[in-house]
Parts: sequence; C-alpha cells; structure tokens
Amino acid sequence: MKELAEVRTEETQKSQVDTETTERFIAEKRIGERIKRLRLKKSMGLVELGRHTGLSASFLSQLETGRVVPTLRNLARIAMVFSKDLSYFFESEPQAMFRVHRRKDRVRLPQTGVEEPTYFFESLGYMVPDRHMDPYFAEFIPLEKNIEPRAHMHPGYEFLYVLDGELALRHGENQCTLSPGDAVYFDASTPHSYVCAGKRPADVLIVTMHQPPPAQPVTLLRQGAPRALPGSLQPPSSINR
Repeated sequence: MKELAEVRTEETQKSQVDTETTERFIAEKRIGERIKRLRLKKSMGLVELGRHTGLSASFLSQLETGRVVPTLRNLARIAMVFSKDLSYFFESEPQAMFRVHRRKDRVRLPQTGVEEPTYFFESLGYMVPDRHMDPYFAEFIPLEKNIEPRAHMHPGYEFLYVLDGELALRHGENQCTLSPGDAVYFDASTPHSYVCAGKRPADVLIVTMHQPPPAQPVTLLRQGAPRALPGSLQPPSSINR
C-alpha cells in the first residue's frame, strides 16, 4: 500500500515552482508594456525617464521589452515619477479571461497543518488573477493506520467530484462514502473533512467557491427604541459582550 503511494508520488511532475513557470507568471503582468505606456502618455523619452529615476536608458529599454525583471526598488522609482502606486503594475487589466494550465507546470503540495498529510493537491487555477473560485486536483492516499482526518471550514461553498477510488466525507453531522462518478456540493462554512476510504488512492476534483460573509445589521442609538438597518455592518458598541 505504501509502495503504491510512493509510485504515485514519483509520477507527479514536481513539488516546487520552476524558473520557467515563474518567468511566465511575471510575463503575464506585462510590467514592461505598462511602463512604456505610461512613458509615451507623458511624451517622455527613455533618457528623460532615466534622469528622473536614476536608471540608465539602456536598462529602461530592457525593462520595457521584457528582457530584464525590475526589482521593487526600481519599480517604485518609476511608479513615483508617474504618481502611481506599486499595485498599478500588478493589477489585472480588463480583458477576456482565458488561461491554460499545463500538467507539467502544476505544483504538487501536501496537506497543510498536519505532520502526516492524508492528501496531496495541485491548484488548477493558480495563474488566474482575482479568481472567484479555486479548482484543485487532489490525491487522497490510503491510510496505513487509523488517522482522524483534520476538519476545516471556510466561507463559501465547495464542490467535489470523485474521479477514481473511494472518498469518505464528513460534513457536520453528515457522513458518506463517495465512489467514482459521485459528486457533492456543500456549505464550506460547516466543519468538514475527507479521507481515502479504499486500498488505492482516490483522485478527486475539488472546487471551492468564494463568498463573503453576510453583512450584519447596524443598531442606531436614538431616542426611543433602537432600530436595525439590514445589510449594514454592526458597530462594536452594539455587540453583546
């Protein structure tokens, strides 16, 4: 059983981010294009921008063409010349979303917060900025001993689809065992946990959907009885102690 898990681990492409993936992630931000766009908007040449930033014109040219990656210090100098915050160079630009995540580029990570992980996961949407859901591929490994799965909870909802193997799921007071082709959708704010229920690994597609917590009513302190405004945040003074 242990040997099977080790084989599955060895078949996975990698366990850390490589240089090629990192460079592509940086290129996605198009920092050089943004610098050039700011410069041309001000009708400013490379030499003039160099005088303001203390950077050479040749270095700035390489920045704009993507041949070098700026340090935060150099990027801050450029940002201040154009009265921009550093976040300007990393904010998502309005465009139709389309991202391909190749299997060879994905990173396999172990379950966090435990000494002996019961599953490994790979993000299927790590290059998508400001995403509203997080898709994962997870491999739950067979347990060699009786281990109590670690329960967790988070805002939003979660969807699981079992590709292979069997998965035991606990959600609050509910318990079930899922087989290939089975799916489940549940409220992720309820404590939940999952663990491999068979003698071979369980492959599962997991999607977590983000949802902010509902706003609490505000109590207005006026003459007479207080009134609550629905959909507003509750001030600390009105919270029961």
